Amino acid sequence: MVDMDAAIGFVVARGDQVDRARLSYLRTGAAAPDDAISRTEMGQAPDGGWPAQWGGEIASIDATCFRLTELDDLGALGRPAGRKALDWLAGRQRPDGTWEEDASYAHTAPPWARPGDPEARLHLTALAAYWLIIGGGQASAESGHFDPRLGGAYAGVARSAAQAIAGSLRPDGSWPSYLITGALGAAVLYRQDMFYESARMQLILADRLPKLSPGDTAYLAASLRRAGVPGNDPLPKAARQRLGETQRPDGGWPSDDGNAFDVHTTLLAIRATHP
Repeated sequence: MVDMDAAIGFVVARGDQVDRARLSYLRTGAAAPDDAISRTEMGQAPDGGWPAQWGGEIASIDATCFRLTELDDLGALGRPAGRKALDWLAGRQRPDGTWEEDASYAHTAPPWARPGDPEARLHLTALAAYWLIIGGGQASAESGHFDPRLGGAYAGVARSAAQAIAGSLRPDGSWPSYLITGALGAAVLYRQDMFYESARMQLILADRLPKLSPGDTAYLAASLRRAGVPGNDPLPKAARQRLGETQRPDGGWPSDDGNAFDVHTTLLAIRATHP
């Protein structure tokens, strides 16, 4: 079982102002301070995305989705900066329903975002579609009326992406990309009512779960929960159990991207397991 008090203590001790504001919102729904939101929105390019730390001034799909994660944890996804970023993401979709980073990132992007790489393309497709579904659904809810379209404000974009993800599945239900791509893909397909395809991906993930890193497990569990996959379903339940087994004595979870991202990973675990 996750020691929630220890996880909260880790974020309070190790996190910055934005991290602590995210923690507060996740725990209580308390409105984030304006300066914390402003810090998160800082650096947004005029077209709506955010450039990546790995170089260049052109907006990056991967970097923009990371900022959307932070804004979501601050309850600020519906602010103008978030809406502008979502519009930018939707506009970057390719004719075949996929996404790929700008070609200028060919020599600087990490493997999971490298333009021209089919594995990276599927990963970014699942990532972008996930946030358009989450953000589009919130935009519909905030408009004051029920919107039955799957993906809300970005229904057509989301459906095209889901079809591209489903079309990539092999006969055994696996996919030609990173394992963690499956977490996003399964969430996207679930939200698009493509339950059979989502279940096939979740079965593969459940089989591989014991070998997932703590960081990837937190990402998996948080993605499924935010997408509304029932917490008592086998995969989310097993992922939460593994988070309890891999939590460090200091209350946190290690990130695969280095110690600088341990607080972010811990916030994902809190999102996944907080009552």
